[in-house]
Amino acid sequence: MSLLTFEEFSRYSFEKEGRFLSCDVGEKTIGLALSDRNRTIASPYQVINRTRWKQDSEVLLKIIKDFGILGVVVGFPLNMDGSEGPRCQSTRQFVSNLLTLYDLPVCFWDERLSTIAVTRTLLDADLSRMKRKKVVDKMAASYILQGFLDAFSRSYIRS
Repeated sequence: MSLLTFEEFSRYSFEKEGRFLSCDVGEKTIGLALSDRNRTIASPYQVINRTRWKQDSEVLLKIIKDFGILGVVVGFPLNMDGSEGPRCQSTRQFVSNLLTLYDLPVCFWDERLSTIAVTRTLLDADLSRMKRKKVVDKMAASYILQGFLDAFSRSYIRS
C-alpha cells in the first residue's frame, strides 16, 4: 500500500469491522493508540521506547497482526504556521519504513497541539510529572486518532 491523503483514505474500501492504529512518532518514543472495531472510539494503547528500526518494527508488526489493523494514522508534526519542519522529515522516514513492513493504507493527520492538549488534561487530573511522562505519548496518539476518527466517520464512503 502507500501513503494516502485523507480523501483517498476515506474512499478506501475497508472491511466492515476492524481497527485503526495511530502512531505519535517522537525522537525517543512512539505513542500508540487503537480504535475500537467499529472505528468510532480511540483508546491509548502503549508507548514504544525507540531503539533500532528492526526492534521497533517487530513490536509494530505484532500489534498490526494481533489486532487485525486495517489502516494506520500517523501524527504529522506541522509547524504552527502549517509549514513542515525537521520533525516532518523524520516522520516521513518512519512512514516509508512502515510501508515496507506490511501492506496497509497509511494516512497523515495534523497533530499540532495534541501533546499540549493532553498535557493540560493530565495536569488537570493532578498527575505527577513522572506519571505524565509515562502516558503522554500514548494519550497524544489517542487524541490524534480520535480527531481522525471523528472526521473519518463524517466522510467515509461505505460500500
